[in-house]
Amino acid sequence: MVTPADTAKHEHDLRKGVLVLAVLSQLRTPQYGYSLRQALGERGMPIEEGTLYPLLRRLEAQGLLDSRWQADGGPPRRYYELSAGGTELFRELTAAWGSLTTVMDHLLEGPTS
Repeated sequence: MVTPADTAKHEHDLRKGVLVLAVLSQLRTPQYGYSLRQALGERGMPIEEGTLYPLLRRLEAQGLLDSRWQADGGPPRRYYELSAGGTELFRELTAAWGSLTTVMDHLLEGPTS
C-alpha cells in the first residue's frame, strides 16, 4: 500500500529533477534570493532556503549565473541573473523539457490498441 509519505517522497524527487530549470526560468531578469524564492512559491514551486542558496552558488560557480551586490535604500542584496551560458542552458533545458513532456504525455495515456 502506498502511504502519503511515499507519495510525498516521490513527488519531492520529481520536483528536484526540474529545480534547475525552474530557477533559471525566473532569472531571465535579476532577482535576489528572497524574491526568487517568493516568485517560485507563487508559481507553485516552493523551495527551501537551504536548497535555494546552495543551488544559486553552484550555478554561479559553473558560470551559469552572474551576481552583483546592490543596496536599494535598505540592506545590500545579492542579485542573480542568467549569464550568457545560463541563457544557453535555459534554452537547451527548455527544449529538453518540451521533448520529455511529449514523451510522458504519450506514456501516461497508456497503450493504444
